[in-house]
Amino acid sequence: MSEDAKPGAGLTRAWVIHPDLKSDQGRRLPEHRLAEAVSLAAALPEIEVCGAEVVRLPRAQPGMLFGSGKVAELKDRLSAAEVDLVLIDGPVTPVQQRNLEKEWGVKLLDRTGLILEIFADRARTREGVLQVELAALSYQRTRLVRAWTHLERQRGGFGFVGGPGETQIEADRRAIDDQVIRLKRQLDKVVRTRELHRAARRKVPFPIVALAGYTNAGKSTLFNRMTGAEVMAKDMLFATLDPTMRGVVLPSGRRIILSDTVGFISDLPTQLVAAFRATLEEVLEADLILHVRDISHPETAEQAADVTDILASLGVRSEVPILEVWNKLDLVPETAREGLLATAALRADVLPVSAMTGEGIAALLDVVNDHLGEERHARDLHLGFAEGRKRAWLHERGLVTEERETQDGWDVSVLWTDRQAHQFRGL
Repeated sequence: MSEDAKPGAGLTRAWVIHPDLKSDQGRRLPEHRLAEAVSLAAALPEIEVCGAEVVRLPRAQPGMLFGSGKVAELKDRLSAAEVDLVLIDGPVTPVQQRNLEKEWGVKLLDRTGLILEIFADRARTREGVLQVELAALSYQRTRLVRAWTHLERQRGGFGFVGGPGETQIEADRRAIDDQVIRLKRQLDKVVRTRELHRAARRKVPFPIVALAGYTNAGKSTLFNRMTGAEVMAKDMLFATLDPTMRGVVLPSGRRIILSDTVGFISDLPTQLVAAFRATLEEVLEADLILHVRDISHPETAEQAADVTDILASLGVRSEVPILEVWNKLDLVPETAREGLLATAALRADVLPVSAMTGEGIAALLDVVNDHLGEERHARDLHLGFAEGRKRAWLHERGLVTEERETQDGWDVSVLWTDRQAHQFRGL
């Protein structure tokens, strides 16, 4: 068989390592963290994972992360497997990265670098692309201890993985800072345009329902099931990175806007939380949030806790109702299924479904309709300068669609329910 005919020819052979530090004993089992890291690696089409392991560490060594004995042992294993790339599921300092690459003779990527590669590969909208580039520059700037590599590529990505056509360049802080300034200016323009679109949507009397959840929980499959849309829905992490919005007519005849958002993940790099805040703001605009959970996953509770933490950090308003959608019911073993359905029946905020088979979707749509309550109506108000408290109340609840300052106060256009109008009159 010729070299080109071999299975996996042209792919980057990768080995995934999860360092299990004694000081890092959280709520996740290291074996499950490793499985997630392997799924992350598999999300890049040019990577072939040929091995994965948990390496237990009493403490991180400043020079090489691992002790000298473990470094030598891993070197033999990586060499035997003809590995091109090592993925470390955790933070790696620039010095550790340089030393390990030199010792093992391979490229090395830490968790942040890998997630950046995936985000670059998946981002589709102009804003998404700019946000990823900005996050990558922030990451790159911290690693100027080593010569940076950029890949002449036919796909998205930053060349962290490496491959044919690679050229070495020395990244300069000033050049990076200039690029950051340029990108921020471009992003400001895109965000302003996005805000105009959002303002236009606020004038539409249709409630927004946002799908949120851990990556790979099945949000896009559920979105397709509810809307009939053909959004990319694959069994891989980060399949969706740009929010997609579609109109949906509920069985009651009521119209809503459904938004599919980027999946959350534990230990999301801080650069990406900041860079994707504007994308995640779709969740902040929602009248109802559907927290989609992969109920068949062994760490579904831990994933749900991570999502709850991220929603809180985004500043989701306390009055926005959140329903839990327990998805992938079709993957739950029969022995556990009955108990799970009984538990769900005891909670008004839980709906068990299978986006794949359609089970439970009709009940979900009915509950969504019930939670959205009253229709919203447009109204124009005039508030005097002395009525700042009323104006603040309207803004806090996201009811203002347009506002103009006048000589004696503000002309304000609002979109609200009869209940909210009654509350406003009581202020």
